[in-house]
Amino acid sequence: MSSPARAFAILDLFSRERPVWSPDEINTALGYSRPTGYRYVKDLVDAGLLRKVAAGHYALGARIIELDYQLRQSDPVLLAAAPVMQRLARDSGFDAVLSVLYPGPRVIDVHRASGEPGLELVYGRGRPRPVFIGAAPKVLLAHQPRSMLVRMHADHAAEIAASGMGDGWPSFRQALTEIRRQGWYRSHGELQADVGAIAVPVLDAEGHGTHALALVGSLGRLQSQDDAQLQHWLFAAVNSFRGASTA
Repeated sequence: MSSPARAFAILDLFSRERPVWSPDEINTALGYSRPTGYRYVKDLVDAGLLRKVAAGHYALGARIIELDYQLRQSDPVLLAAAPVMQRLARDSGFDAVLSVLYPGPRVIDVHRASGEPGLELVYGRGRPRPVFIGAAPKVLLAHQPRSMLVRMHADHAAEIAASGMGDGWPSFRQALTEIRRQGWYRSHGELQADVGAIAVPVLDAEGHGTHALALVGSLGRLQSQDDAQLQHWLFAAVNSFRGASTA
């Protein structure tokens, strides 16, 4: 792991349950030497990513909020997708959710347009989701390079098996191949018992999934809706904002 990656790993320690850390606690958790850990903390404070909240104790810094704002104002896919998703949610009556996969691996939702009144989702924008459960994660995985998936399986074989995606690399690969061939995935109660979703990929020029767009709703309502109509809404939306984001 490079020095920048080791420094950024400190940010992953902060959570709702544990929002404040001391440098010595950080060093113990990550196995850093005292000089190294203190240097990383100082660098993160200087960058505004950490802030001192008491003597020798630190919390996440406001620069993170600034970066989030910059992302929402500059990401071409998000800027193109947001108004399309609003129309999609209005027309379908379901929530429209845009998700991404990034190294870790982690899946997070980056935008949500509400269409079903009163729908409560356990996961929301910016909160990491389970990587191997649910429609959006599986669609994202199905459209990643083989080399990345091989490494992912080597590191997370037990988690993959527990999620029902195969007890070995061949079965994991086959499950993802079937999703990729189908072009969409529909889940019923995988992430939340009373919620379902159907997701399709947003592909780059090389055919890799950069995002997944999903319609999410209460399980009963989603099960009563025809697959063909759900797919029509989703693919029409993706074609609309893909063109706008690359124009």
